[in-house]
Amino acid sequence: MRILRVMVGILLIPVCVAVTKTVLFLMANLGAVSGLTRSLPVLAVGVGVMLWVVIFYVLPRPVRTYVLAHELTHALWGSVFGARVSGLRISKNGGSVNVSEVNWFVALAPYFFSLYTILVMIGYYLLALFVDLRRWELVWFGLIGLTLGFHWAFTLESLTQPQSDIRRYGRLFSYTLIYVLNLLGIGLMLVLVSPVSLDLFVGRLIRDVADIYQACGLTAETVFHWVHRWITR
Repeated sequence: MRILRVMVGILLIPVCVAVTKTVLFLMANLGAVSGLTRSLPVLAVGVGVMLWVVIFYVLPRPVRTYVLAHELTHALWGSVFGARVSGLRISKNGGSVNVSEVNWFVALAPYFFSLYTILVMIGYYLLALFVDLRRWELVWFGLIGLTLGFHWAFTLESLTQPQSDIRRYGRLFSYTLIYVLNLLGIGLMLVLVSPVSLDLFVGRLIRDVADIYQACGLTAETVFHWVHRWITR
């Protein structure tokens, strides 16, 4: 399984490039697709992200809040996969939760699943059943950005430190998977908060993945022929 995970990690490197290219394309062309007024939700999300970056580096960091989200995410996805969950412990120095069965998704979920963002979105739709929130939509989009910034900032910081979840499945497999799933999350967020359609996102992603793998194949073929000619001289 270790060799298989290394191979999957290698195969995911071109996907990392392709997903990055797709998301940058969507963001660069967002104004052309939607116009300025309809892009305000995306701008609100961006303001929320930048606000959290300022908070992260200026104010005391709510480490316990992040650790709680981290361990609850393990517990949530462990429960989804039918595992027994117990012994949740939280402190400013770390946390733990006992999950009877762990797979790569459960182990790595806290690094690509933004729990507080999901809670904000659920809260919005629940309140919208009883209250007209349309005039407050930009505030909610700002909260989405704030919680995404929270997730990304703490995730990047935690990945600079030794993590048992990462060691269990290997750095190459874990890092490439975390990167791809976080970027896919950004793409889906753009679909949710802007006029960018799911068809455009998926179609562009498939095209970019195919182009990157084709370029890798041509490069490998060129290198192979060069090495072959050098050996057979």
